[in-house]
Amino acid sequence: MGLALKNSDYYCYGDYLSWSDDARYELIDGEAYFMSPAPDLPHQDIAGEVYFQLRQGLKGKPCRAFIAPVDVRLPKADEADERIDTVVQPDVLVVCDASKLDRRGVRGAPDWILEVLSPSTASHDQIKKRQLYERHGVKEYWLVHPVDKVLTIYRLENHEYGKPELYELQGITPISVLADLPITWDELAARLPNGY
Repeated sequence: MGLALKNSDYYCYGDYLSWSDDARYELIDGEAYFMSPAPDLPHQDIAGEVYFQLRQGLKGKPCRAFIAPVDVRLPKADEADERIDTVVQPDVLVVCDASKLDRRGVRGAPDWILEVLSPSTASHDQIKKRQLYERHGVKEYWLVHPVDKVLTIYRLENHEYGKPELYELQGITPISVLADLPITWDELAARLPNGY
C-alpha cells in the first residue's frame, strides 16, 4: 500500500472506475492510496490457503468467501455507487448477506476480513483500515503477520473493536462470526520462510 496521492483532490467510486487498470488504488474517505505491485509469495500463500479453507468450510452455507482483488464499496449512507468515497480490496473476505453482492463486487461491510501484513502495508492495515472496518461494522477483522507468524483478531462488540487477541500461527483458530469455522495453520506456517 503506497502513500496517499499528493494532491488535494477528493475522489469517489465514479473517478475510481475511470482510472487505468495498469495501477490499483484503494479509496478511504475520498483519499486515493496506490497499491504496491503484486504481493510476495508468502503473502499470496497465506491468502490463498485461508481462502481455500473458507471455500471448503462454507460449502452449502449462505456465506461466500472472496479473495483480492474484489472491490468492497463502503457507503456512508444510501449514496449512489458513483458517489461512494471508500473502496477497499481486502486480501480475503466473507459476506453472508447476498444482497450486498453485485457484478462490481460488494456494497456494504463484509462479515469477516483478513489482511496479510507486509512492511509496506502494516501501519495502514493496523491503524487506518482497522478504524475503517470498525466504523463500517465488519464483525471480525484478522491480521496475519507472516514474519512473526502471529495472528491478531479484532471482534466487534457494541460497535467497537475490543482489545485484540493474539495467537501464534499454529493449531486451529475458529472464526467466531462464521459459527466457529476453523482455520488450520500448521501446514501453512511450516511453508513460510523464517524472517523473509
